[in-house]
Amino acid sequence: MSKSERVFDIFLYILLGLVMIVTLYPFLNVLAISFNESTDTVRGGIYIFPRAWTLENYERIFSYTGLIQGFKISILRTVSGTILGLASSAMLAFTLSRPDFRARKFVSVFLALTMYFSGGMVPMYILMKDLNLIGTFWIYILPGAVSAFNVFVIRSFMDGLPYALQESAKLDGANDFLIFYKIILPLCKPVLATIALFLSVGQWNEWFTTYLYNGNKPHLTTLQYELMKVLSSTNQGSGMANANDLAQQMAQISPESIKMAITIVVTVPILVVYPFLQKYFVNGMTLGAVKA
Repeated sequence: MSKSERVFDIFLYILLGLVMIVTLYPFLNVLAISFNESTDTVRGGIYIFPRAWTLENYERIFSYTGLIQGFKISILRTVSGTILGLASSAMLAFTLSRPDFRARKFVSVFLALTMYFSGGMVPMYILMKDLNLIGTFWIYILPGAVSAFNVFVIRSFMDGLPYALQESAKLDGANDFLIFYKIILPLCKPVLATIALFLSVGQWNEWFTTYLYNGNKPHLTTLQYELMKVLSSTNQGSGMANANDLAQQMAQISPESIKMAITIVVTVPILVVYPFLQKYFVNGMTLGAVKA
């Protein structure tokens, strides 16, 4: 290795090290503050390591009884919403990718319009009420079961697959369902993993649906909604509905510590899923965007 190559490698290592520090520092700072004593946090000056180690912030959060129920509903919502959304989007994308589907252009234009126009919040609420979805678990799943963006991404990926595969399968006697299940889906793992990540993150982080439709249903509350109420109670100094006891406890704790602890509680579960889908993520987005 020549001297210039060695200098370049050293420069590259330093540059990558700086990028890693800049990337990890915000998360490490949030983690450190969440494990630091609340009274000490007010002084500031906490960077990567806690100055006064404690688990009090997390104990206060998890002492709230609604948090466990919200955690269960959030997991159930994320899993079921991701599976149903992925299945419905993939089936519709497969239909639109077939050249022999006569209404292909009309349905594609109709789907594209839904990305730019919506009926608004009040008509949406009336529709959900007429469908008897308000106050039920299905309000989390059915309205977002089909996403135009997800359908177009999956369809673009499928358009890149050789149509001869489907023709040969037909010659062997396979029907459309077998072609979709046995041939198309295995070849679409990268883009399906990408869409699954989008769906799971969206379902996990969403709280406004609970606030709008199920705010008075404690058995259907979600983790994000409960943590939002906790955060609001620390900022306002008084609790919201079903959070009064916890608000009194939070009055003795720095809101900054609670904010950071809540951030960790919300982030870690979905962060654990990402490494399993990472190898498909970039490949799926790149191949899915080749064709419009």
